[in-house]
Amino acid sequence: MTTKYLKKKINELTQGTSSNSAKLDTEISESLHPNHFTVCKVVRHGFPFEPTAMAYDPVQNILAIGTKNGSLRIFGQPGVDCHERHDSDVAIIQIMFLINEGALVTVCADNSLNMWNLRQKRPAILHSLKFNKEIITYCHIPFQSKWFYIGTERGNIHIANIETFTLSGYVINWNKAIELSRKTLPGPVIHLSDCPTDQNKLLIGFESGTAVIWDLRTKAAENRFNGAQPIRSISWHFEGRQFMCSHTDGSLSCWDIKSPSKPISVTYPHGKVAVKGGKPVDPCAPIMKVEWKSAKLGEPYVIFSGGLCQEKGGTGTPCVTIIQGKNTTVLEMEYPVIDFVSLCETPWPTENQDPHAILVLLNNDLVVIDLMSPGYPCFENPYPMDLHESPVTCVQYFADCPADLIPVLYSAGSNSSRKKTSYSKKNWPIKGGQWGTGGSSDQEIIITGHADGSLKFWDASQVTLQVLYKLKTAKVFERGKQHKSLDGDEEPYAVQKITMCPDSRILLVAGASGHLLLYRFSKLEASCEITSLEISIVYEVEDPDTPETELPPMPTPNSLKRNTSTLSAESTAGLSNNVPPPAAPPSPNPSTGAHKPSTSSGEGMRDGVPNLKVKSGLQKYTMGYQPDLCCQLLWTEGEPPPLVTCLQINSFYGLIAFGTVNGLVIVDYIQKTCLLHMGTPNLYGSADPYQRTPRSPKKPKVPQSLGDIVEQLTDSERSRQATGAVAAAEQPNGICVSPTGNNSKKMKSVTDGKLTRSKSQTSSRRVTKTQSNPCDTGANGDRDKDSADASGVGGIFSGLLSQSRSTFSLFGSQDRSESSFTQSRSSSMSSLDRESKEGVQSLYFVESYARKTDPITSPCLWVGTTLGSTLVIVLSLPPPGDQRISQPVFVSPSGTVLCMKGTILNIAFLNSNGGLISASTEAWKDMNYEQKEGEREKKKPSMPPRVPRISPSASTEMADRQFAVITSEKESKVISLPSQTCAYRAKIAESSYVVKADVISMPNKELCLACYIANGHVVIYSLPSLRLLLDYDFVPLTDLRVGRTFQFSAHGKALYQCSPTEIQRLTVCAEHSNSLHDMLGDLFIPCTTPEAPSRGFFKNLFSVSSGSLDRQELFGENSGKPSRSIAKHVPGTAGMEAVKAQSQTVGGEIARTKLELIKRGEKLSETEKRTSEMMQNAESFASAANELMKKQKNKKWYQL
Repeated sequence: MTTKYLKKKINELTQGTSSNSAKLDTEISESLHPNHFTVCKVVRHGFPFEPTAMAYDPVQNILAIGTKNGSLRIFGQPGVDCHERHDSDVAIIQIMFLINEGALVTVCADNSLNMWNLRQKRPAILHSLKFNKEIITYCHIPFQSKWFYIGTERGNIHIANIETFTLSGYVINWNKAIELSRKTLPGPVIHLSDCPTDQNKLLIGFESGTAVIWDLRTKAAENRFNGAQPIRSISWHFEGRQFMCSHTDGSLSCWDIKSPSKPISVTYPHGKVAVKGGKPVDPCAPIMKVEWKSAKLGEPYVIFSGGLCQEKGGTGTPCVTIIQGKNTTVLEMEYPVIDFVSLCETPWPTENQDPHAILVLLNNDLVVIDLMSPGYPCFENPYPMDLHESPVTCVQYFADCPADLIPVLYSAGSNSSRKKTSYSKKNWPIKGGQWGTGGSSDQEIIITGHADGSLKFWDASQVTLQVLYKLKTAKVFERGKQHKSLDGDEEPYAVQKITMCPDSRILLVAGASGHLLLYRFSKLEASCEITSLEISIVYEVEDPDTPETELPPMPTPNSLKRNTSTLSAESTAGLSNNVPPPAAPPSPNPSTGAHKPSTSSGEGMRDGVPNLKVKSGLQKYTMGYQPDLCCQLLWTEGEPPPLVTCLQINSFYGLIAFGTVNGLVIVDYIQKTCLLHMGTPNLYGSADPYQRTPRSPKKPKVPQSLGDIVEQLTDSERSRQATGAVAAAEQPNGICVSPTGNNSKKMKSVTDGKLTRSKSQTSSRRVTKTQSNPCDTGANGDRDKDSADASGVGGIFSGLLSQSRSTFSLFGSQDRSESSFTQSRSSSMSSLDRESKEGVQSLYFVESYARKTDPITSPCLWVGTTLGSTLVIVLSLPPPGDQRISQPVFVSPSGTVLCMKGTILNIAFLNSNGGLISASTEAWKDMNYEQKEGEREKKKPSMPPRVPRISPSASTEMADRQFAVITSEKESKVISLPSQTCAYRAKIAESSYVVKADVISMPNKELCLACYIANGHVVIYSLPSLRLLLDYDFVPLTDLRVGRTFQFSAHGKALYQCSPTEIQRLTVCAEHSNSLHDMLGDLFIPCTTPEAPSRGFFKNLFSVSSGSLDRQELFGENSGKPSRSIAKHVPGTAGMEAVKAQSQTVGGEIARTKLELIKRGEKLSETEKRTSEMMQNAESFASAANELMKKQKNKKWYQL
């Protein structure tokens, strides 16, 4: 005992230590090392969440958007997308480009300014300037200036150098800018800009309504303009003689710089004014921003956001208004307007701008308006910014798809989508940047599930996402106003789980109403009916002892809300010692023996009905995914259907399995039959490791129904039935749980005290409601003739229902969308509660050894539960072809139970060489085509050959030939099969828990175990030895959305939903990380700046300009030293990032340098050659000139 105990402790303390009890044929070599792994973010897709600022570079044609959490997204042409983030989660309040210089400045809410270098593929901060005493409100960078202006909340203006990011001694104080007679502060600075024609004049706008033109040379205010309303924005006319202000009352005021006493005009563009020059009758929304842009042909544009009339207490409809001459166009927006920018061809403010488009940043969208087309249509957005068109509820990632899958999905999406003629026919105006030279050869697909029941298929093979196909699952069901999801939300069709078999193109979708849909892909249109299976998971419960008193009627639940417990009537009664359990329901009519599901109306308890109703009759479906089967879980005595926690499909077997928070369901989708549906405790049988006993002894009660008779079985009868169940489980062919096919006999089953008869199913595609009751309660053995008829069906699970002694309630205390990975970690949950609340969390179809004594492999379903148990169910399949359609499928428990700590998250299998044993799949075939051609009866399903089942010889009888890799929230084990001994073990999380785990392949085909832990670490283990290869602190689980959507995929790729509108892709492969630099696009492309407009004679004559301004002389060292307490300079990390980026491609850089040197040498030699030729020509010309001079020197005038 001491030796075994020491070995056990050593294995627990040592990771990757092999157990001596596992006998391996050969030692498996592992080629993965720690230097093969790293964690690197690849690209972020979607719309920037909670945007706050926007800027545009008119020369480079790139767009920058800042967000509330400090993220910076930079967009160029489609395919050029970059995401960076500040060190702290602070909002970006303003973005300014250094036009055509490859840099931008962000102003953050923590009073910091950050200079970003865009000349590298991964932009990084060059400099930072942190203000200490004042709050930054507005900044301005003049075009081609090395100095920029910083306005503060106190009304002061500071000046800083762009190159050094240091302050100048030149300061404009608020008390010098305003009139001396004014006794109040002017308010924060909300605008700063140079006069377009005179750089010496700086226009300062204060929030209180005052505007000042400041003379930089004289350091004095030239003119002051006092408005009646607070100012929101100011815009110059390109001639520099007038400017326009927008105000909080919805008005626009126009001022002449020579007449500061009163404005030229005050207009209310959307206000109804009773008296000319007066205020509008109804209040108007503030005009948040205005731009005054000139046009070469026609009237100038006045573009502004807001200003519509609003009702009392309202905010007004978000809109953008375009005024050109007498034409006014109001463009209403779906979301609030954050900012807008007019796109012009020239960056020079002194030239006619001629805007051709307007970029409008909304709270949840980006809209680009075409000003050159009649009606101002919008451009079709090529970026995947409609990712959140409906809230994303589920994400699935396939990084290694068949080569023909993406083209067929794109073809189906192109045929189903209608052509939208309302978009502009011009090219997308944001066309800057350049695509990367490298790329991935993998065929990658991302599937997103949404709250409205829709699915979107995205091509993720390149840097950008491209939508391929959209599927609406809500079309399967009838619409109803009363429909709600199980947690009380108004989204009954919300997608919760997605899985797909890429080879057979079969799609499985689980929804929020306890429904599950199976889709097949077809290239033809089809009209068909949908087969519907209604399934309930009910099992026997023994209630605690309560006084025999009458139970008062239970109140009818109004609606189900989040974070509320959902208990059955028996469970609610069991919580009190003063009320007994409810009386058993009356027995059904013995003559019929059928269970009639109740149809609940809007009032009363719902029982035996689904949450949604499938459309009946023939339905027409276009090319693409067409529904083939719908499985719906039923309400049970007022309790909603349980939440679906996991899905698994096997196209080779023709089976699907899905787990819930309280049970397991196996469905044969070829014969459209339910094979198994029972509670998780019933799956154990006599091998249940948990003592599921009531808290107090049970008093005998008078049997009122057949269910009560089942409860009063003696212990000897139960043990005999359990022994019989185990013996039956050892039968080689297994036992059929539910008859299938047209030739199957009808059977009777005992379910919750009701005798029901299961309906036989047909393989035709028709809507058939099937009350699928659990077929595991054949407890009376041969006492009854009807039970004897069903003994071949229910014998294997006889006694299992009576062994379950505790109720199972839904996880109502958890958020339903998050409970899939948080339900098993409640420290306050008692052992009895934990044992009663056991659900299925992971499933895996595989050809494996189900028992220790199995000499050959057989089709199995491995089931992982929330209590750390792994169960094995044996599947007996008929031969492929016609027999598969007509003969039933048998399922039976194997009796194997493997226990671990924490919820089972992943199950995978390795062969004796360490290779992954993946589930066999069937090649795709178009069922509609076969039906159309009449070949369905002639052709047999093309199935790959199964793994040979060869009995081992004497020399290999005790050798193990498979490894099961089982990972839970706390640990991972490699189980050697068929001996079921633990070969390797690793503790993954001590104080935290694993959120996501998966066995993935790397580019060299080697396998590893990848885990994402709640503390933010990504860990990688080798297989099968479970050596730790990587432990990287990545993203902590502060948002449950990250844990719910984190997905590992092939070749070391992964993704997660980082915000409600964005998806982040990453890689754990060092090879992909090194090639990422070439895959990403370039943001900055060197190009010449457009020449400054030429000024004619009359413009120079009548110009208001007083000559060029030497800002270096004004703001440089001659201005004095700034106060050190105002701001602090912080050096950035862009230099290190640049060195890192260069080091990643050092070979390419050296090659380019050598090539440039060779070219330069050739040019120098060519230049030298030309220089020598020019010298020779010059010498010959000089000698010829000298000779000519001598010849003409002695000639007389008459000889000339």
